[in-house]
Amino acid sequence: MTIKKPLISIITVVYNGEHVIEPTILSVINQSLKDFEYLIIDGDSTDNTLAKVNTYKNQITAIYSEKDKGVYDAMNKGLRLAKGEYILFLNAGDELATPTTLEAIFNANSNSDLLYGETLIMSPDKQVIGSRTELTSRKLPKQLKKEDFLNGQVVSHQSFIPKIELCKPYNLHYKCSSDINWMLEIMNRSETITNVNLPISKYLQGGISDVQLATCWKERFYILKKHFGLSIVLWQHLKFAIRFLKIGAYKS
Repeated sequence: MTIKKPLISIITVVYNGEHVIEPTILSVINQSLKDFEYLIIDGDSTDNTLAKVNTYKNQITAIYSEKDKGVYDAMNKGLRLAKGEYILFLNAGDELATPTTLEAIFNANSNSDLLYGETLIMSPDKQVIGSRTELTSRKLPKQLKKEDFLNGQVVSHQSFIPKIELCKPYNLHYKCSSDINWMLEIMNRSETITNVNLPISKYLQGGISDVQLATCWKERFYILKKHFGLSIVLWQHLKFAIRFLKIGAYKS
């Protein structure tokens, strides 16, 4: 007998996230669309993360807890375990935008290789302060192309939903920008890319890309050079640096 795949695998990676994990879990398990599996990959947390997670264990498909080699190693574990048709990484602190987000996305879109949408930015006190397009220089494209990433990471990782068959493991050489490389490689393999025209996720400020900015910029430079060549990347990074000096990471 053929076992039906879940429509989407949602994976949450967490390490010592006791103060932020619960809203993430609730945003998934309270979705109106139920055709998903939910995997939590914990890096052997030493705080009360697992106690919080286990409160909802009957509504979570699987919980794994063991030491790992960092966030992308943990994501690769999730990739190996996922059985859905699509995949979404929603890490601790981030949330799906509304309880009807998945239903709205998949009722309106079918069989695209890649789905993407807007991200709402939350302040550390969990208040939505605007969309990523409104608050940064990285505007969400109406129709996403690989070349758009020369303007920065124009689509957030947590608002990027590819078919799982297009996904290869994250490159562990990169410590904070492997998601950009992963997304670009998926775009190389995607024939149909659809803007769902709604916010998919809410991002909590203070993640790795916020606190390790210099390292992330350096890694992104080498990733983009690999995909686009040196001369165009040098020019685009100069323009990006000027924009950053003018407005910072987020507009006030």
